[in-house]
Amino acid sequence: MARFICGADRHQVTLLPNRLDDYVSEDNPVRVVDLFVDELDLTALGFASMMPAATGRPGYHPATLLKLYLYGYVNQVTSSRRLEREAGRNVELMWLTGRLAPDFKTIADFRRDNGPAIQAASRQFVVLCRQLGLLAGGVVALDGSRFKAVNTRDRNFTPAAVRRRIEQIEASIARYLAALDTADRQEDEVAHVRKVRIAERLDALRTRMRELQAMESLVEAAPDRQISLTDPDARAMATRGKGTGMVGYNVQAVVDTEHHLIVAHEVTNVGHDRTQLAHMSRQGQVATGHEALSVLADRGYFSGEEIL
Repeated sequence: MARFICGADRHQVTLLPNRLDDYVSEDNPVRVVDLFVDELDLTALGFASMMPAATGRPGYHPATLLKLYLYGYVNQVTSSRRLEREAGRNVELMWLTGRLAPDFKTIADFRRDNGPAIQAASRQFVVLCRQLGLLAGGVVALDGSRFKAVNTRDRNFTPAAVRRRIEQIEASIARYLAALDTADRQEDEVAHVRKVRIAERLDALRTRMRELQAMESLVEAAPDRQISLTDPDARAMATRGKGTGMVGYNVQAVVDTEHHLIVAHEVTNVGHDRTQLAHMSRQGQVATGHEALSVLADRGYFSGEEIL
């Protein structure tokens, strides 16, 4: 190991600081998260479980879980399982939560059960930024980002997708019928076994055909003629590549151009941005407090009606 930078001996005894606070610098952003949450009125914002039950196993305080969630948001750690791992090995999170490490199910349930309250807390942060003069530019940028949903493409149905799958099943049925005719002209035992197997597959295909025909009626009756089974709010969205559409959401975000802070956002299930310009601009106007607001957007938002 000569001429290389050598690390410390793993068996060397050292005197580490006794306080966890000594590991977090004074200008660390995690201190902002801690101070911000401590100053919030979580009851007024609508967070659940603020009054714990007198019996049963004690739970985590909503402030602790909110700090954990916000830390993950700031550091792009969105998975509840990753947050669970980070809480057990990340010194900043140990300092933030007091060495508490909730399991991923607790984190996920908190995020699911307190969606409106988390949005209200986000609005309070925007108000704080406005009071500190961080949103004083009067110029914002608007754009949409597509996020993939849990719903797969096979569990999403549109009129074109249903027709395409019915055609595929009809072609498969025709092939199996031809194979069944061939097996009928053969008399050996192998042909008999093959004929039974083909007949079973034909029954499965006919059952699938009936399911698709029923789904076709449901799709035609749907308001936007689209149904997602796993995630009902998710919608199929076209992408630039041919045949590479995804099922997910279109997240609209209004960002202050000076400090790059998100001042307003909204999750939609519309695949394009043409109907979002006026609506999101008004949200940015309310969030920044500027009556005269300049909004920058790309040509995907071009719509004469929206501009008017």
